[in-house]
Amino acid sequence: MSNLLNVTVGRLLEEKAELQGDRDAVVYNDRNLRMSYKEFDSYCRKVAKGLMGLGLQKGEHMAVWSTNTPEWLASQFATGKMGAVLVTVNTNYRTAELEYLLKQSEATTILLMDQYRDASYIEMLYEICPELKDSHPGTLDSKRLPSLKNVIVLSEKRYSGTYNWEDILQMADRVEEAELAERMSSLDPEDVINMQYTSGTTGFPKGVMLTHNNIVNNAYNIAQCMKLSNEDRLCIPVPFFHCFGCVLGTMACVSVGAAMVPVQEFSPEVVLQTVQDEKCTGLHGVPTMFIAELNHPDFDQYDLSSLRTGIMAGSNCPIEVMKGVIERMGADEITIAYGQTESSPVITQTRTDDPIEIRVETVGRALPNVEVKIVQPGSTEEVPFGVQGELCTRGYHVMKGYYNNEEATAEAIDHDGWLHTGDLAVMDENGYCRITGRLKDMIIRGGENVYPREIEEFIYTHPKVLDVQVVGIPDEVYGEEVMAWIILKEDQTATADELRDYCRGKISRYKIPRYIEFTEEYPMTASGKIQKFKLREDAVQKALHS
Repeated sequence: MSNLLNVTVGRLLEEKAELQGDRDAVVYNDRNLRMSYKEFDSYCRKVAKGLMGLGLQKGEHMAVWSTNTPEWLASQFATGKMGAVLVTVNTNYRTAELEYLLKQSEATTILLMDQYRDASYIEMLYEICPELKDSHPGTLDSKRLPSLKNVIVLSEKRYSGTYNWEDILQMADRVEEAELAERMSSLDPEDVINMQYTSGTTGFPKGVMLTHNNIVNNAYNIAQCMKLSNEDRLCIPVPFFHCFGCVLGTMACVSVGAAMVPVQEFSPEVVLQTVQDEKCTGLHGVPTMFIAELNHPDFDQYDLSSLRTGIMAGSNCPIEVMKGVIERMGADEITIAYGQTESSPVITQTRTDDPIEIRVETVGRALPNVEVKIVQPGSTEEVPFGVQGELCTRGYHVMKGYYNNEEATAEAIDHDGWLHTGDLAVMDENGYCRITGRLKDMIIRGGENVYPREIEEFIYTHPKVLDVQVVGIPDEVYGEEVMAWIILKEDQTATADELRDYCRGKISRYKIPRYIEFTEEYPMTASGKIQKFKLREDAVQKALHS
């Protein structure tokens, strides 16, 4: 067991700045932006003082709605110093989702980009808060969002009713260094410092309250598992608004003093270029990102020889993709991590020296100081090794709870402190876990339990298949039937019958998809999780009309 750190997010950065001030902390390759740990800490102090100058109190909620910008990163560590709770906002959100999050989180402040792709964030905010256009910055009085007072826009353009980032930096002059020191001293590692909304694959998203201790220790343990040190440079193309970006990415780097090399928004080309230019030793991504990188037409033109480690997580990691990352990208110490936002987020992780079979067939074993058990679904009774059940976890990493939702918190965390994940898993005698599906994803066909993951792994071995997702749809005879959504590799064609023939004799008859649809993309949450419930809805519609 390694010892747990007992430090706030803000103090952690300060410690690293004292220890290794001149080493790179942040590098944006495409922006020509480079900051040492000393410079980054000093900048975050300035932003912290600016937020205090704006009037933000300890425990107040500040939402951030932006891609992986330097300002997002600075806000993460600045709030960690002055004690406001950073509320992460999904970049794909639209008006209804934004309104729900701002209202439910009771955010008093929002920092946002004015525009992202084809969406005007500022226009969406004006639509929800028409009063903003006629209000003086910092005095918003909104009917629909009574808590919201301050709007900060990441733009050189001035928008009525709002502050710009430069205004916040200037407000730092209103606050003495001693005031910030006093505020930092008042923070406790057990305070909530980060709130993330679950993807909401079922029902409304819930605000997961995470403390300094939750995320600092989870990040540090993750870094240990991937052997990350202050010699490393980690390319981070996964979104900051998700735990993958801001815990496995930025926080893991700071926990050991590694260089953060963010990519503002994912593009396979930009990632490959960044790894080459900055000689990155680590790379994070969800499987779809690694698939896009490996299949980039110019993949062989890039020098990725510096790559060693990284994490693949977020959804099931197909075996062929893992092999490609190890053999073609050279990241032979890449690890697989598994968890959920409610567990800060990582529960299990493979280790860099695990054999490839372990790294492709399991999601690793529990992190240090983390307990994992597999129980009979709907009970607390543990099942034997090798038997499938629901994965539960307990330890420092379990969230404080869902914000303003005691009922949902009590459903997720039992009276003994175990978090019930809703994921089905099998554990072997060495503690390595295989995720076999979600309790809600399991298909029951004619009394047989069918686990989509198993079918997906098999269909993935077909040479023409780039990606596959399996869902269950209602059926009058069997209760449920199996349906596969398939993305073919570029310039390939195939028929449903061809794929069914491929399955015959190799997997049980009842597992062979009755329905097969070809698609070019899957509905995704912005954090890279495939929304199976949407695939299921689409499948039902297609089955009805076929």
